[in-house]
Amino acid sequence: MEGSIAGYLSCGIGRLTALTAFLPEFSRVQALGPGRTTAANAVLGWGSKPTARRAQRLARRRGLPYVALEDGFLRSLGLGAMGYQPHSLVVDRRGIYYDASRASDLECLIIEAGFSADELARARQAMARIARHRLSKYNHAPDRPLPPSDRPRVLVVDQTLGDASIHHGGADATTFASMVQAALDEHPDAEILVKVHPDVIAGKKRGHLLAYAHHPRCRLIAEDVNPWALFDAVETVHVVTSQLGFEALLAGRRVVCHGLPFFAGWGLTEDRQACLRRGMPRSLDQLFAAAYLRYSRYANPYTGEASTLEATIDLIVDQRRQQERLAGDWVACDFSRWKRGFVADFLGQGSRCRQQRGPAAPGRARPGERLLAWSTGVDDDLHSACQREGVPLWRMEDGFIRSVGLGVDLTRPLSLVLDRHGIYYDPARPSDLERLLEQEEFDAELLGRAAALRQRLVRLGLSKYNLTGTRTLPPTDGRARLLVIGQVETDASIARGAGEVRTNAALLAAVRRAHPDACLLYRPHPDVITGARQGALPPEARALHDHEVGDVDIATLLEAVDEVHTISSLTGFEALLRGRLVTTYGLPFYAGWGLTRDHQACPRRRRQLCLDALVAATLILYPVYVDPRTRQLCNAETAVALLERERGRGLPLGWKTRLYRAYRNAFIGRH
Repeated sequence: MEGSIAGYLSCGIGRLTALTAFLPEFSRVQALGPGRTTAANAVLGWGSKPTARRAQRLARRRGLPYVALEDGFLRSLGLGAMGYQPHSLVVDRRGIYYDASRASDLECLIIEAGFSADELARARQAMARIARHRLSKYNHAPDRPLPPSDRPRVLVVDQTLGDASIHHGGADATTFASMVQAALDEHPDAEILVKVHPDVIAGKKRGHLLAYAHHPRCRLIAEDVNPWALFDAVETVHVVTSQLGFEALLAGRRVVCHGLPFFAGWGLTEDRQACLRRGMPRSLDQLFAAAYLRYSRYANPYTGEASTLEATIDLIVDQRRQQERLAGDWVACDFSRWKRGFVADFLGQGSRCRQQRGPAAPGRARPGERLLAWSTGVDDDLHSACQREGVPLWRMEDGFIRSVGLGVDLTRPLSLVLDRHGIYYDPARPSDLERLLEQEEFDAELLGRAAALRQRLVRLGLSKYNLTGTRTLPPTDGRARLLVIGQVETDASIARGAGEVRTNAALLAAVRRAHPDACLLYRPHPDVITGARQGALPPEARALHDHEVGDVDIATLLEAVDEVHTISSLTGFEALLRGRLVTTYGLPFYAGWGLTRDHQACPRRRRQLCLDALVAATLILYPVYVDPRTRQLCNAETAVALLERERGRGLPLGWKTRLYRAYRNAFIGRH
């Protein structure tokens, strides 16, 4: 349908950030209505809901096809009402999956069952991942087990009044009452768990089964809870048309359908109604392949780019892991004004953060709060005081793929790290990153993902700050090229992790002594170049290197050199990604795992790691990523896509940044 236009009337459709990625068959998707005369080739609407009737009437009036849209089966971390855009969408030209009165595209896919062996294998792998990560349509609810019971349990699932899938699934209000009665009659010794939608208890919506709160054999579950926690407690699940029935099949539970959801009628469920168009047996693999692989479409709502089921699983799992880790109450102490603008974003929507001016101290935290401070504001005395008082102390610091631009220029970060034990650059005590590297089980799935991320970073030439620079290198003279990385000499990583070599001049001297015949390329730290930080070479040290390459793009440098020598710079890690030999003179986080040549040792680091395990811990599991537009948690792959886009704009240094640099250098000085 190249060159075709799809039109819509619904404001909700217009608010989908990834709408064009979901609908690649249309060259343009636009709103219809008064004052919009552009001819459309199709009309879009939300399924068969009452709100779609205007769109259906318009399609009939113009003789155009009506295309139904609906949220996919793996939608998002949180609800749409919480501000979460969908990660998946279904597009149906025949009907919609929850309308059993006529065939839908999904039903036809199931009937045809034209799946290859590879597609079914992919389906099984995806089902296993969904089960392992305990994913559902929405994934914000806490995953806590139900209290034990001395009786068997059966789950009955309520739905909200007016849910379009009820009427279109051949059911009504009386179906819910008969479903509960059937569960009571068929399981006379069981406790009946009635899952009621939280909006019903809150009074926002009406349900069907609230009255069973007083039944002696029924127990209402109204709080938000991961459906898989419910599946853990039961063997049988009764539904009318709820998607929880299909998820119960993925959990291996017996499912009884009292309406006609899309997964009924294929021999996998016990059905109290029949659909004459169905009846041929289908496997769970086939149903999943049809619904999740072919029928559903996926897109990243933060980048607006098309995605896959597997990448969507990765993103939602990462979002939930970060949100669960950081949920709760925080007091953020002594953050600068510009940092206070984004600190709370990195704690996720499950947190509550209050800002406190003045130095961090245990007494500033209220009961139940965690104390949060920028890592350079935490010393040994504060650490010890928090331990004595039993106040959790967390440190915050820039992430490893941070931004396009310097933090010292007040460029907002896409990634930060939050550490409850130490901080990655301080080897004096174990950090959360060191614990991950020492203890985490890196399975093949995670290592494969890390390898893909590493290759993408190298291919794109991305680094921590992604500053633009020349790609012109000094002429080669046949000697080995060694890149020596300058650092801010007051940097905490040097103060806490350096040995005898603690200055840039001392580092150059050590490298020159060890490699008298090599060509030494010296790259000063960008913050030193801007005049903001200390670390400029004294005049007598400049003779130790052959070329200063502060204006050369770091990715270009790393591709061109044979070795990298550093005290503790992150550039050493970036060099490892590119297969370069790295020598460390301090104790950076990436040293001590068998990947670098080290002048110091850390007795705690006993494990030998592969490069992709280091990448997985450092870039996937340890940092927190936030999309700056939505201010929602995202993940490493999303951050890389956003950085690639931002860098591709190639915007010159803004006047605000230039003005701030002039002010900083005049009144703050080097520090």
